[in-house]
Amino acid sequence: MTDLYPAADDRETLRQAATAHTAAARDVELFLRRLPAVPAPADVTEYANLLTRERQTRADRETAADAAGLTITSLEPGPE
Repeated sequence: MTDLYPAADDRETLRQAATAHTAAARDVELFLRRLPAVPAPADVTEYANLLTRERQTRADRETAADAAGLTITSLEPGPE
């Protein structure tokens, strides 16, 4: 018989992954709030690093969601 609810450890892993993704997105926002009018090369590098971290934590969150049984096939609208 299939469990109707994911195991507690899968849910906790998902919560932790969501927390990490939220923190990464928050770091991008904080960076953008302090970004000077004319970004320096170091700013561009920092932004690239922040985006890479945000994308990776999002991928980790999606993987954890799949493991917890929250697989979503697509959020894109279908053809009409």
